[in-house]
Amino acid sequence: MTQQLIHHPSTWIERLARFGYISKGIVYAVVGFLALQAAVGSGGKTTSSQGALQEIVKQPFGQILLALIAIGLIGYVIWRFVEAIKDPENNGTDAKGIAKRIGYAINGFIYAGLALTAIKLALGTGGNSNSNSTQDWTARILSQPFGQWLIGTIGALIISLGFYQFYQAFSKQIRKKLNITELSNTERKWVMTICRFGVAARGVVFCIIGWFLIQAATQYDPTQAGGLDQALQTLAQQPYGPWLLGIVSLGLIAYGVYMVVQARYSQLATN
Repeated sequence: MTQQLIHHPSTWIERLARFGYISKGIVYAVVGFLALQAAVGSGGKTTSSQGALQEIVKQPFGQILLALIAIGLIGYVIWRFVEAIKDPENNGTDAKGIAKRIGYAINGFIYAGLALTAIKLALGTGGNSNSNSTQDWTARILSQPFGQWLIGTIGALIISLGFYQFYQAFSKQIRKKLNITELSNTERKWVMTICRFGVAARGVVFCIIGWFLIQAATQYDPTQAGGLDQALQTLAQQPYGPWLLGIVSLGLIAYGVYMVVQARYSQLATN
């Protein structure tokens, strides 16, 4: 039964996965839009994915919209675990394949946490926590034996993921996963440019977050760790900060568009 669900298009699990990509795209687009507003000096702020959810719930019909996003994120999580366990892409069981599948599972756990936050906010039980979750879990790991090594390793892995995003952005990998033959040549060029720009911007953010974790490890200081919001804030504090923040913000919006493109054109099922 499971095999049938994975290998035949238009099943409930595939529709849920596509809805999940849209939800993920909305979250990234909101983060990018708020940061862009901050960059151009018209309000806004640098925030995390959780912060984006808190902004959404404040809008008219925000709880309903957030409930839909939560459902989508759950769909995305299910699809990530299907990719990790059932391997519909045939990544295999060699070192590269296993690493990729473990990455899908980790991604699933991360977005499961985000889905839980969305559910709590939609139900009005989320509150406005001021705690920094990245610093919290970094502090917990640092307090363990070999904690510094583990945090440093996680930081290095996140930086390597950032470089992998750059590789994806400038190779043919993105194009392979999208069935956009129905678009004209001009439309295809625009779609691919936006997608590549979005993935590259996410790579920049990953590299900064990874560097934060390495600093936290080497200095034995969890306050050095930071997530998406701190990465954007760091960009804003650099020379030409508003320009850097503006470019990366547009990139995060573009990544949101890429997620929607994936929802529409991604070849999720394999033969």
